[in-house]
Amino acid sequence: MVAHAYTVAFSGLEARLVDVQCQLSSGVPAFTIVGLPDKAVTESRERVRAALNAMGLALPAKRITVNLSPADLPKEGAHYDLPIALALLAAMEAIPQDEPAHYLAMGELSLDGSLIAVPGALPAALSAAETARGFICPEANGPEAALVGLTQVVAGADLLSLTNHFNGRTALPQPTPRAAPPLAGAPDLREVRGQESAKRALEIAAAGGHNLLMIGPPGAGKSMLAARAPGILPPLSPEEGLEVGMIHSIADLLQDGAPPQLRPYRAPHHSASMAAMVGGGRNAKPGEVSLAHRGVLFLDELPEFARPVLEALRQPLESGEAIVARVNAHARYPARVQLIAAMNPCRCGYLGDPTQACSRAPKCGLDYQSRLSGPLLDRIDIQIEMAAATPSEMRLPPAQEGSSDVAARVATARAQQKARFVETGFPHLTLNAEADGEALDAVSHADEDALDLLTLAAEKMRLTARGYRRILRVARTIADLAGSETIRRPHVAEAARLRRTPISR
Repeated sequence: MVAHAYTVAFSGLEARLVDVQCQLSSGVPAFTIVGLPDKAVTESRERVRAALNAMGLALPAKRITVNLSPADLPKEGAHYDLPIALALLAAMEAIPQDEPAHYLAMGELSLDGSLIAVPGALPAALSAAETARGFICPEANGPEAALVGLTQVVAGADLLSLTNHFNGRTALPQPTPRAAPPLAGAPDLREVRGQESAKRALEIAAAGGHNLLMIGPPGAGKSMLAARAPGILPPLSPEEGLEVGMIHSIADLLQDGAPPQLRPYRAPHHSASMAAMVGGGRNAKPGEVSLAHRGVLFLDELPEFARPVLEALRQPLESGEAIVARVNAHARYPARVQLIAAMNPCRCGYLGDPTQACSRAPKCGLDYQSRLSGPLLDRIDIQIEMAAATPSEMRLPPAQEGSSDVAARVATARAQQKARFVETGFPHLTLNAEADGEALDAVSHADEDALDLLTLAAEKMRLTARGYRRILRVARTIADLAGSETIRRPHVAEAARLRRTPISR
């Protein structure tokens, strides 16, 4: 007799079904786990043995074999404890033998039999729904699993309570999803004195989802502006919240099992490794570019990041997904982010200021900015130069227009973009920054005068084909903010001006 339980192995966000088979046979007593387990899964033997002992059950004096099928799929993590224990209990006839096969289970066991929360409950519960199974998990993971809307979620505090539930002694209540926490107030744009052109660039970037690079001396307000970007972006839609929630669940960052509403804002330090930025590691996890999915990835002091790390961002910025390549498999994580980056014009930061610039100017600026490759800069739609605020600007009263005013215009422009993509036959797109090829041709609607100026600008600025189309995307967003269905000459002129860099490469 072979007892079955089911769980999942994660490959990126994909939850692949794993059949946990347990057999009791005559022979020398032993407890063996096969099926390509890692160290954490192998150690499940001792945790399961101790948990059963805490319940007053001893392992039978038989040969216990647990097979994790498919055998060629690597199994990583402690969430295999619970399905192994359930399959073993079924094989021992401590619970009905066919009961665990109707569920998908995951959870870590403590030595006293209590169940510890594990990451990945949300995508695992979605997999259970897709395979028409119920879901068994620790009590702490119950609200997260309930977000999927499953009718059978069994969330227990310990292994004994699950055993009593399946034996009909004490029924466990169905968990309910927790309400999303109220949106915390983001820093307000009203606090930024001066920098009107930079505020305008930030608004355009937010409206179309465009990448933005701010270049300026220390204290110009680059980080201050970037921190206010989430405050002018619309809240996550329920579908987007589920996408972000799945990534954060895998990374064990989903707070209280509640779906996020505020768009992610990630600001990794420039010492971040490639695995930390794009994902990977011994037990593959999503990186910063995926944790910022549907939100903002802010990279301060951009040239200080390691060159390989920056080059690794090129593919996610273009395709909207990060691929972690391994010998046995490829893990894919969504990475549809808006990149906002900041940098000084040179190492000392005061290039262009004759009173503070170092003696190596302007060569120091050329050397410093050459750390950024042309292909990476080509993927940044908006590149602006900022000057430090003057003392007179610092004495100005707070601006009358705040984040809420800008957010209203951004929301209107984004709604126009989404409706336009639906009308033109591209419902999978939502922002101008995502449009390319036929989709961009279908929504551009530029008049001849605007196209003539765009061609002239492309020739003067020696733009690549990608650069040409990115200016067209930004011009489309500027037209949306202006309420114009047609891209006109002023829109192209502003878009081209926003792509200029202060130092010729």
